[in-house]
Amino acid sequence: MLTVKMLKPYYIKADAKYIRVILAYQYFSILLNEKVYQFIPVEAKEIRINRKTYSVENIDAKFAFQKGKEIVYVTMAELISLPDFLNQLHAIIEPYYEQKKVEQEENESKITTAVIEDMEKENIRRMIDQALDNRDKDAFYKLVKLL
Repeated sequence: MLTVKMLKPYYIKADAKYIRVILAYQYFSILLNEKVYQFIPVEAKEIRINRKTYSVENIDAKFAFQKGKEIVYVTMAELISLPDFLNQLHAIIEPYYEQKKVEQEENESKITTAVIEDMEKENIRRMIDQALDNRDKDAFYKLVKLL
């Protein structure tokens, strides 16, 4: 029976496309047949998550684990089939999802504010036109100051 005993990133590297969870010695261990195996960075060294789909991209990656002189290899496909691995991975990368959501909300807010400002200026221009049509100098001068 394979279970993930510990999964901690050495560091996390995020860019526009991916969240990369970089692994190192003593930060990742599994329990296999009641024996604890420690991760060794011989084969794969990272977990790569797509920021748009939130799915693990490097499914074919093979991770090496060692206990004494014995080395076992576990594929990413095997690891993502384990609920405890997915739970720990989700807890690690969740702040990066939230950061993206906050950035998206901020961008939407900026766009909304810009649209409202443009609409207000267009409305003032229409009111200036109306003041000119009515030959209302006071209203015209007040509205021009608003632009």
